[in-house]
Amino acid sequence: MPWLVLGIAAVGAIAAYDNWKTIRPMLGKAPAAVIREAAEAKPQASKEAPKQVAVAAPAAKPRQTNDPVPPMAVPSVPVPTAKIVPASISPVAPSSSETAKAAFGYCGQGEHINCVGDAGTFWYKGEKIVIADMVSPDVDRARCEDERKIAFAAKSRLLALLNAGPFNMNAAGKADDRGAPRVISRDGRSFGTRLINEGLARKPGSASGSWCA
Repeated sequence: MPWLVLGIAAVGAIAAYDNWKTIRPMLGKAPAAVIREAAEAKPQASKEAPKQVAVAAPAAKPRQTNDPVPPMAVPSVPVPTAKIVPASISPVAPSSSETAKAAFGYCGQGEHINCVGDAGTFWYKGEKIVIADMVSPDVDRARCEDERKIAFAAKSRLLALLNAGPFNMNAAGKADDRGAPRVISRDGRSFGTRLINEGLARKPGSASGSWCA
């Protein structure tokens, strides 16, 4: 087999040599034809390529005179919250009631601090207090023995009530030279009412008779 192939190749070479003048023009024309065919194929391929068409955006339509004008965007403005102003509060008047407590004695010749002058008058912390809801006779001004005895008994009773514990003093008017009018009470019971019920005092302005009856 190898010898057969070599023989065929040798015969072909001899034949080509003998016919070289005829074969050479064919070999020279072949590359030019191949190149021409390739050049013609390129434009055809480019023609077959899909064309990309740029789509232009639609032109804005001019606004007509009668067309409604679109509303402008209004920026949101924070609405201030309403400030709540508290209603005016009228000042509360200070309480006219006072709770008092002290060790009382009878008033003498010295300075009056916490002492009892008579059945309707005493001093508390140096202030003269007049019991406003009763009247009682004064020992020093008694016109008879019976009035003196009642005045002394009322004075002793007031001293005992004041020393029995804390008591309340409620203002009953403005203070003047005679003293500061007060209603004295304990547990809601007035000292003046007690003395009146015990026959040791009378209501202010009463038209009762003399203590010396």
